[in-house]
Order: sequence, then structure tokens, then C-alpha cells
Amino acid sequence: MSKQSPKPEKEKNIYQKYRDDLHLTRAQANELMNDQISTDRLDHIERLNSLPRPEEILAMSKAYKAPELCNYYCTHECSIGKQYMEPVEIKQLQQITLEILSNLNSINKDKNIFIDITADGEISEEELSDFKRIKEKLEQISSTVDSLKLWIEKKGV
Repeated sequence: MSKQSPKPEKEKNIYQKYRDDLHLTRAQANELMNDQISTDRLDHIERLNSLPRPEEILAMSKAYKAPELCNYYCTHECSIGKQYMEPVEIKQLQQITLEILSNLNSINKDKNIFIDITADGEISEEELSDFKRIKEKLEQISSTVDSLKLWIEKKGV
């Protein structure tokens, strides 16, 4: 069995791309996963004949040292994750750090507005646009923190 698939790169699904990037055959991937996914099952997943199960994604992400596969699965294949999770972008630590600091500086400027809006427990029509803007900034912080967590996990820290 060849190490690389003869398929053009754009036709491979994400699971096959990660395995191929490591120059692993399905049998070698199976060994790395301690036989958690058979070569036949891996073939079905990679050919999109079967959706992977969560425990299979965990095994692949660990074997391939690719925790981002878990986020991909949750945001693209799990019906709950698709509704409630955002894809996490893989970034360099320097970029993540600058984004976190920039977002924190930005939200710090709106801290008093946020306190005023939420102090009475209600959001008036006049406060709604400021509240939405602050909410978006908080979501940006959350997304950047998720990128940092993914970076940390990928580095094995």
C-alpha cells in the first residue's frame, strides 16, 4: 500500500489530508491509534462512506497530533456543534497574543458603558447597539482564547 493517496489534494477529506501529511499508510495510522480504528474503517471515513464517531476523532487527533481535528468535527459534522460552536483558526502564538491584547484594550474602553448598560438588569432600546457591539468584542476575545487553547494543546504544553 502506498503512503500517499493518488487522489489530487483537493479531493481528499481533512482526515486523509492529515494522515497523508504525516506520510502514514492506513496500517501505520492504525498502529499509532493502538487499533482504535481499523484500516477498513479508516478507509470508509476517508472516502466519506461513513461519518467518523467522536471517539475515532479523538484517536486521530491524538495520533496525528492535530487537536484541530476535534474542532473541525464539532463545527462541521456534529449537529449540535454546528449550531453552537465556531471554527477555531490555527494561528501563530505572536498573532494570538497581539489579538488578545488588542481585544482586551478595546473592551477595556467599553467597560464603563457595559457596566452602565447591565447595572439595572435590563437593556433599553438606546443601549442595544452598544450592547451588541460589546457582545461582538467579547465573542472575538472568546475566539482568540480558543485559538490559544488549541495552540497550547498542539504544542503539548
